[in-house]
Amino acid sequence: MAFNWQTFKTRTLTAIVFVVVMMAGLLWNRWSFFILFSVVHFGCWFEYQKLIAKINPDYPAIPPAQKYGVMLAGWCMMLYFTNAEIRIAGVRLNEVGFWTGLVLMILLPLLILLQSRKFFLKNLGYSFFGLLYISLSIALLIDLRNYWIEDNYQLNLIIPLLIIFSLWVNDTMAYVVGSFIGKTPFSPISPKKTWEGTIGGMILAIIAMSLIAYFTGKLSPVHTAIIATLAAISGTYGDLFESKLKRMAGVKDSGQIMPGHGGFLDRFDSLLFAATVVWVYVQLGLSGF
Repeated sequence: MAFNWQTFKTRTLTAIVFVVVMMAGLLWNRWSFFILFSVVHFGCWFEYQKLIAKINPDYPAIPPAQKYGVMLAGWCMMLYFTNAEIRIAGVRLNEVGFWTGLVLMILLPLLILLQSRKFFLKNLGYSFFGLLYISLSIALLIDLRNYWIEDNYQLNLIIPLLIIFSLWVNDTMAYVVGSFIGKTPFSPISPKKTWEGTIGGMILAIIAMSLIAYFTGKLSPVHTAIIATLAAISGTYGDLFESKLKRMAGVKDSGQIMPGHGGFLDRFDSLLFAATVVWVYVQLGLSGF
């Protein structure tokens, strides 16, 4: 794969704007983090439903209660995982998420049945999968941002940043390394990916994150290397999965929000897989911190 400077320039300029917006949301406070990923959540959902509509022609016929209700139910899941750390006038958002989600569990099936002219179990399956693929993944990332008490506040910020930075370095370096020395195709699902670029990106992401951990002392290099490895590997599979969805839908990008990068799903496909995998590791390896 020959190196294309124009493509690299477009991707770089777009990425700079993307990074500025992301960093503002990530670093300001827990509210900005939640708002940022609420936008990501709904953006991913709209693109996911467009892809599924191209894969399954029956899906556009789903009733409004199903189309928008599953998005709202997923957002309630995110509210629940704020873990009492975010409040409005003393009201905990996790309680709002729990009770609203409970009401939706009762009302949505009834509304779907009332609004549906035809009942397609397959369409319900697509919507339920979207809750796992998009909503639960982002909810677990929200959980990581609010997992520890304020006395251990740094980990609330360090772990999500570590996941995201690992993915950014992995993605960028995989592109650069693959462009210069990539020869062996990685997967027929994504023909432009090469084994050289994939492995090079992972190694450089692990090294970069481990060095940052070593010099800052915020998290042990061992835990950092493990999380960076898990993020890079699972993120690669997340990228392949979304590529498979796009191939089945017959589209190049899931959306056009970012020139050179595509849509929300194109940009956050790796994070959807990585957040879940790293969350499991945190429960097993870092929960006692």
